[in-house]
Amino acid sequence: MDMRRATPVLIVLLALTAAACGNDAGEATTTSTPTSTTTSLSPTTTAAPTTSTTADPATTTTTVEVTTTTAPPSPTTTALAGNPIDFGPAEGDVLMVIGVRHDDVLNLRAGPGANQPIEDEIPPTFDDLVAEGNTRELPSSFWLEVDYDGTVGWVHMSYIAYQGDTYDDTSQIISDMGEMPTESSMTALGKLIAEQYVSEEPESDVVQVTPVTTGDLAEVTYDVVGLGDDAVRGVRLHVFAEEDGAGFSLRTLEVTLLCGRGVDDGACV
Repeated sequence: MDMRRATPVLIVLLALTAAACGNDAGEATTTSTPTSTTTSLSPTTTAAPTTSTTADPATTTTTVEVTTTTAPPSPTTTALAGNPIDFGPAEGDVLMVIGVRHDDVLNLRAGPGANQPIEDEIPPTFDDLVAEGNTRELPSSFWLEVDYDGTVGWVHMSYIAYQGDTYDDTSQIISDMGEMPTESSMTALGKLIAEQYVSEEPESDVVQVTPVTTGDLAEVTYDVVGLGDDAVRGVRLHVFAEEDGAGFSLRTLEVTLLCGRGVDDGACV
């Protein structure tokens, strides 16, 4: 064989033998195009450490929801003066004002006692007060709770009575005085007649409870109260008179009983 032609062949064989045997590091070597393989690895999640941060109060606004609870108002309790007593008009009894001057009023007070606030003013001849059934005793007086036209308050008991029977007493007063009563004025005539009904012990009070009115007949009304009788507290005298040259002469006298404890068929009990 021609040695010059054999040498290249030998070199090729030696190269192929070396490729088949590998390299010294033992790492495989491939001549084919490697397949591209994508491996998806889940990343390992490492929790970041919690860092406590204090907000700057000058720049941080914190909204706090405030719940406001309104407590119900506490009931107002007012201590009444005096002591309650089982005495006086029962609840629902109808009463009248007595012994109050025609130019004055009976004070309806917020509580028992003359130092209590005034709730209303009751006319001298009002006759439709309704008792609430409560009476209180103070050191020197008795006070009664009443309803006056829808306003409830307290009145001094000496100015209150049950209205008893009304009757004509003209003949009796003329008989007692021995003549027809006559005076220069209606106020004087009324007082003259009222003095015939007073008691000496205790001494009664004579009070003009209406102004004088005039018309066909002149009229005036007086109360005589404080007769010292638990049943009859006094009398109301409605005087009618005629005016003549001598002044005013009695024409008719109507008397109404003022009862202290109650009324039975018009009579004080």
